[in-house]
Amino acid sequence: MSDGYEAALVRITGRVQGVSFRVWTRDEALKLGLAGWVRNESDGSVVALIAGPDAAISTMIERFWQGPSGASVSNVEKQLTPLAEMPTGFRITG
Repeated sequence: MSDGYEAALVRITGRVQGVSFRVWTRDEALKLGLAGWVRNESDGSVVALIAGPDAAISTMIERFWQGPSGASVSNVEKQLTPLAEMPTGFRITG
């Protein structure tokens, strides 16, 4: 993406399921003006697509390391992802 916007696919591992991580992610992303989605994976991780201003993406990556109370994050992997168009809103998909 251009003009100071990007999109990233992020995988968060550790104790991140069963602690409201997806709801927390949606709320934090909306506070930062990010769009995208978040879902639980069968391997116990959480994956999120976050899109928006570069600075907001960086802030969200930092917040992923903290997570909601009850979470224990062991790793956050970010992969920049090209998008044909900017998503709207932020939703929990699974």
